[in-house]
Amino acid sequence: MEGVKIFAYHGYFPEEQTIGTPFSVDVFTEMESIHDESDDLELTVDYGRLFEIVSEEMKITRKLLEKVAHAILIRIKNEFPSVSKITVSISKLSLPIKGEVRNSKVELAYER
Repeated sequence: MEGVKIFAYHGYFPEEQTIGTPFSVDVFTEMESIHDESDDLELTVDYGRLFEIVSEEMKITRKLLEKVAHAILIRIKNEFPSVSKITVSISKLSLPIKGEVRNSKVELAYER
């Protein structure tokens, strides 16, 4: 799931937690392929549920994006135990610095 756009209030500085800023979240998962005739959503990763997890965790204000990414990763790991790899990246699209920077990005990965 790429490019989930969310406005949130993460940041180290108090004004970031007051004003908020746009973020983009990417979640990549990997699991073994199911080779049976079933066409059941329970046998895969439900991207609707991934979106809910990302949205819920992005609503919880934190100072560090690493903490947000870790919370998302752990929830996905717990909810989808068949997943063998998870990568969560969060980009802050507007930075409180003087200078032109496209974004600041944090990426965490898990591999079983």
